[in-house]
Amino acid sequence: MEWLFLLLPVAAASGWWIGRRAARQPHRHGEGEPNFFRGLNYLLNEQPDKAIDVFLKLAEVDSETVETHLALGALFRRRGEVDRAIRIHQNLVARPSLGDSQRGFALYELGRDYMLAGLFDRAESLFKELVERQLQQKRALRGLIEIYEAEKEWPKCLETAAALQRISDEPLTTEIAQYHCELAEQCLRDGLRECARSHLLDAQSVDSNCIRASLLQARMEMSTGDPETAALLYRRVARHGARYLPAMLPGLLECWRLLGRESNTAELETLFTEHPSPPLMLKLCDAIEAERGGAAAREFLLSYLSRRADLAGAERLLALRQAQEPPSVEDRVLLEVIAHQRATQPVFQCEHCGFEARELHWQCPSCKCWGSIKAVEPEPIAEPAVLRQRQTA
Repeated sequence: MEWLFLLLPVAAASGWWIGRRAARQPHRHGEGEPNFFRGLNYLLNEQPDKAIDVFLKLAEVDSETVETHLALGALFRRRGEVDRAIRIHQNLVARPSLGDSQRGFALYELGRDYMLAGLFDRAESLFKELVERQLQQKRALRGLIEIYEAEKEWPKCLETAAALQRISDEPLTTEIAQYHCELAEQCLRDGLRECARSHLLDAQSVDSNCIRASLLQARMEMSTGDPETAALLYRRVARHGARYLPAMLPGLLECWRLLGRESNTAELETLFTEHPSPPLMLKLCDAIEAERGGAAAREFLLSYLSRRADLAGAERLLALRQAQEPPSVEDRVLLEVIAHQRATQPVFQCEHCGFEARELHWQCPSCKCWGSIKAVEPEPIAEPAVLRQRQTA
């Protein structure tokens, strides 16, 4: 049935072509119909390969059937039948009767086929040809960027993104800033600090809100023995919202440790008030327990959980209660269930496609968007009735 739905549009297009050809050449009326119905018969009898051969022979390539071939090739590529897609698009490109516009479409589709097949060198060659001939330029430049990203050729990414910006209104500030950050990370691995600093300045000049550039700069300041400046940079990241706390909190806490402020509960409370998040909640809970005792930590968690459905907070609350009271069988079971759920719970999610991950990716592995993955925040909840009763009492 999948093959039937795949090829029915092609069969319909071929039937339309037969009608057009018959109308223009009445003396040849009926010549193609037997082959057309033979192809349909192959479809209905689940013989897709024979049906493909019939329809390809039936739909001779001319100015009216190019779209049929392009549609058929695209359908095969979406199904993962790359070899068949390549065959169809190569057949199109080889036709001398194609106009420039149609040849541009066919070359671009063939390049996409090669990319899916992992033949990046062939795809790159076709996309460059399209750019030089000014055919499908924007799409070809986008294809080149995809290739260079996959091959981690960041200087070529920058060059191609600049070329794309010159011929389009498409904003590429996020991508360009991330390419500079990738180059800065390479420089840091090679011990080229000044080169890394230059790329980070370029990233921030292109995108002043580039979180990754600020985090890398803070890391550099830490490595040069300046935790005070690093702490300021981490706080700058925090101002962008709680969804960036998991990325910056470990570095900020290390700065505070070096500055002798790791046990400053008041500073943690201020940060938590501004940007509440699960990692910061757990750290603040530990600080409150160490400074004020387990009862105060439990009160803090109850207040927090009255507003947010956070499994990390529920797990910590149960653990605190077991430490202060004889653990019941029910509590032990609940703790194990919550721990299991937390182990499988996504920490980050792509805002563009919904991809879920346990660690931060600057480029989404699924949709390839840059800077779209952020920490998952607990859902807000209405205050439980039990807490309302406790507060009333």
